[in-house]
Amino acid sequence: MQDILEAIMSAEGSAQPERELAGLAGLPVPESYRGVVVRADETRMFDGMATRDKDPRKALHVQEVPTPELGPGEALIAVMASAINYNTVWTSIFEPLSTFKFLQRYGRLSELTKRHDLPYHVVGSDAAGVVLRTGPGVTRWSAGDEVVAHCLSVELEDAAGHDDTMLDPQQRIWGFETNFGGLAELAIVKANQLMPKPRHLSWEEAASPGLVNSTAYRQLVSHHGANMKQGDVVLIWGASGGLGGYATQMALNGGAIPVCVVSSPDKAELCRRMGAELVIDRAAEGFRFWKDEQTQDQDEWRRFGERIRELTGGEDPDIVFEHPGRETFGASVYVTKRGGTIVTCASTSGYQHQYDNRYLWMHLKRIVGSHFANYREAWEANRLVALGKIHPTVSRTYPLEQTGQAAYEVHRNAHQGKVGVRCLAPADGLGVRDPELRSRHEDAINRFRGH
Repeated sequence: MQDILEAIMSAEGSAQPERELAGLAGLPVPESYRGVVVRADETRMFDGMATRDKDPRKALHVQEVPTPELGPGEALIAVMASAINYNTVWTSIFEPLSTFKFLQRYGRLSELTKRHDLPYHVVGSDAAGVVLRTGPGVTRWSAGDEVVAHCLSVELEDAAGHDDTMLDPQQRIWGFETNFGGLAELAIVKANQLMPKPRHLSWEEAASPGLVNSTAYRQLVSHHGANMKQGDVVLIWGASGGLGGYATQMALNGGAIPVCVVSSPDKAELCRRMGAELVIDRAAEGFRFWKDEQTQDQDEWRRFGERIRELTGGEDPDIVFEHPGRETFGASVYVTKRGGTIVTCASTSGYQHQYDNRYLWMHLKRIVGSHFANYREAWEANRLVALGKIHPTVSRTYPLEQTGQAAYEVHRNAHQGKVGVRCLAPADGLGVRDPELRSRHEDAINRFRGH
């Protein structure tokens, strides 16, 4: 592994980094590597505990694991950096169920997928790194290519997946519903998960947008989601967070009018630094949408809707970008414009949504479910990053050994934007190949740093 790292590091400052990296094809593949895992014999460790009290630091372990066989249509990548997503938090606290059930189901699919059904699960659904090897049938990528990976793993043997791969019955999220994820020194991906690494970004910056940027693109911009247009009023929950930070940028970049909902003055300031003008600090303004565990407060829905109209000059949201779920969903349905769209994913505050259907059916609103993105959507989202139109939201990074702490920060909502993890990269700031483009966007790239 050290030889691989030294070969990658030799490209730093090189006038022809591609030539340096092409030499990776001649290096042997290590028999094992370090990965962040959860273990099958620990899935009951948090039984009886409240969700908020479950500690990812106790369940996530860095250990040496055997390098798996490379299959047809796959690529082995040396992972320089990855990032924390909520699915890694869910994996680490074994909610809503143990991910080993996903691995067992996938393992029954074929002889090749049996590799994934193991007593440990290498987690992580983001990665930036360098291709080391490709399996039979791969022609688009080769050893030495600098890449980022999106997290859609799909078999594409079923007709249902060929109009929209997210509808394929064998669609899975890599590193969550499959093994050999990105929080590791090596990772196995399907070749159609790979995209070019944005050349002006460091490894940890390039790794961070993948899952959330692609999710926000499909949810907000794509015709499979809300199909946002210029001038749309878009209500964005958690607008400075990992997912909302990209939704806010896409709304602004696409000519829409974001109304950013946050929970602190610091988060409100981050939204303004991104260019948003309409911001609601719901903690400071005391919005509480539930009277108790069973009863929502419709007076608070109305007060929230009035506050939105104050900011927009009397307009209701054309689109509500929903991901908190249970805590906010009733309010989201209520405040959406007549004929508008509530587009939902994730449900980080709870999956059981309650809303008053009169405000949906009588006002002709739509609820659209959205889950990650297909390859085309992920590619377009990554292209916006590569062009400097959308910027990473990395606030801090941790070394691989402290992945548990990184996940704990996300679980406790003690973070802004995205929390990165350095896998093979020995320090932040490495891997920049286009310093000129970077210099034009330096402030935007770094605006989440230190928050």
